[in-house]
Amino acid sequence: MPAAKPRKARKPRTAAERAARFGRIFGALDRLYPKAACALDHYDAWQLLVATILSAQCTDERVNKVTPGLFAKYPTIRDFAAASQQELAQDIRSTGFFNNKAKSIVGAARRILSEFQGEVPRTIEQMLTVPGAARKTANVVLGTAFGIPSGVVVDTHVQRIAGRLELTRNQDPGKIEEDLMRLLPQDRWILFSHQVIHFGRNLCIARKPKCGDCPIREDCYSKDKVG
Repeated sequence: MPAAKPRKARKPRTAAERAARFGRIFGALDRLYPKAACALDHYDAWQLLVATILSAQCTDERVNKVTPGLFAKYPTIRDFAAASQQELAQDIRSTGFFNNKAKSIVGAARRILSEFQGEVPRTIEQMLTVPGAARKTANVVLGTAFGIPSGVVVDTHVQRIAGRLELTRNQDPGKIEEDLMRLLPQDRWILFSHQVIHFGRNLCIARKPKCGDCPIREDCYSKDKVG
């Protein structure tokens, strides 16, 4: 007998139905990952900023292998500011795009020392003036290091899954963030991103989603949903 086709979820027609659906999705994420946290190892906000810059186009696992030796060699922000960009690039070579990342890290250290008295800034406006800190990086640091909900982190997992669940119809990360900020209460902005990142790594895997084990499958409209 041919395999049964996965049941297609019926899309909600009213605002109340849509709100109920969002509630089920967020509730499922809360049950799956009630204490989801950033996967990048760090001791303080500066180390988190460095680790987040390194994580661009690189796995968190690889970054966590590089940073212990990196922070041992450059223990303070002043050490990074004084570092040779070429030498630092070689220290972080395995994370990819190492020349650009080294330039951003040295620039970030110098900017924070000269403009913010050596303290990582705590507003999105100030963070965005720091080399290497676009909105995603700024939101990671502000949310994880300081508990400040400046926005929603939109990484590749969040971008992909927000689209699959039709939480947004945009492709641009900035517009996706705007959609999610409108949809989510502010006190969920930080946790939501961590939850979705874990969900994307463990269940809603890009190449082979584990739809049969997914508690959100009844509310998922993705065309490639299986089981």
